[in-house]
This record gives sequence, C-alpha cells and structure tokens, in this order.
Amino acid sequence: MDNSLLIGLMRYTFPMPRVLWQKQVVRNASHMDAGQGFMSPEHHLVHKYVVSEIARVGKPLAPEVIARALELPAARVAVILTELEEHKGFLFRNAEGAVNWAYPVTAEKTPHLLKLNTGEQVYAA
Repeated sequence: MDNSLLIGLMRYTFPMPRVLWQKQVVRNASHMDAGQGFMSPEHHLVHKYVVSEIARVGKPLAPEVIARALELPAARVAVILTELEEHKGFLFRNAEGAVNWAYPVTAEKTPHLLKLNTGEQVYAA
C-alpha cells in the first residue's frame, strides 16, 4: 500500500496530495480529543463498564447497578451519566433512567448485530 488517498468525482478518481490529507487527519484528531476533554478517569471507567456490560447482558443498566459494580457513589454516577448523555454520542438512557445504549453497543434491537470473538452477540448503535 502506498498511503495514497483518492478523491472520487462522478466516475473518476483523483489522487489527493499527501500533505493535504495528512493536515486534515491531524486537524480531525485534535477535534476528537477536544470532544472528550471533559471526561475524567471516572467518566472513562463508567463508559467502558457500560459498554462491556450491555454487550455481556444485552439489557439496559440502572445507575444503581453501575454504581455498585464500580464502587462509586450513586450521586457521582448520576452526574457522570448526565454529562456523558449531554455530550450526545457517548450514551443514552431510557425513560426509567437506565442506560440502554453506550456507543457503540445498544440493548435495543437494531439491524446491526455484532458477533464478538467471545461468542456474545450484541446490537450496534
């Protein structure tokens, strides 16, 4: 592979100069970092736990369950869940307040069924 990038226009493709696409990659990476800048180690811990547990059990997770499993105060977990949800793209809670999807998995049935190498199956958000 020669690390070239082709741009498609109609039925034609044209090579994009390396210097241009590399600048874009760097710019996008810095924006992605900025989008997660609000996250503390506890935010990452909660998000990682919720993703793995939804994949494991396939059901929405109540905040109390998350707090107990991670040995964090329930009030702190509630704040973290609110902050993750407000940043649209990390997780979503159902009407009961349980987390029913955490990117990239969901407890809801979708057209995207993932089969993990552990044998578990989970729907993708």
